[in-house]
Amino acid sequence: MADEIINRVENSKLKTFDLEEIYPEGKRVVFDIKDWLFQEMILKEKDFRVSVKNHDWAQYKNTFVAVTCSVDAIIPSWAFMLVASELMPYANKVVVGDLTLLETVIYQELISFLDFKDFVGTPVIIKGCADKPIPDSAFAFLIEKLQPIAKSILFGEACSTVPLYKSKK
Repeated sequence: MADEIINRVENSKLKTFDLEEIYPEGKRVVFDIKDWLFQEMILKEKDFRVSVKNHDWAQYKNTFVAVTCSVDAIIPSWAFMLVASELMPYANKVVVGDLTLLETVIYQELISFLDFKDFVGTPVIIKGCADKPIPDSAFAFLIEKLQPIAKSILFGEACSTVPLYKSKK
């Protein structure tokens, strides 16, 4: 009988953390207020408020929204706050910024609420490949949570990892 192939990775205490597994489903939307500016340059409060009032906010139900202004204009903070206040009843998350900031905030919140007790004293691989838009900052948030408790932290796949951290004995 031939020697049986033993999967040492599967039999080890090694745990894999895949940020893609906690990625919340939902459409990501960029809401650009530039179209509500006079000549895409000047915010006229009365006209802006009319645009906000007449907009169909329900279309953002269960979405993640990044509110921005893509033109070089001086926008008072209250304008972003007004748009955010209308989005809040519908959107899952609203940020003022771009899609990268949106994903960063989503992951920061998700990671802050996770329970990491299963990772105490264990070697951990943070999976590197993903089909979802995972921002680099999400990996930093994860390191912040894992480093104080993990035995070691590696990045990549079990077959090819880059060592990041090893606890002192």
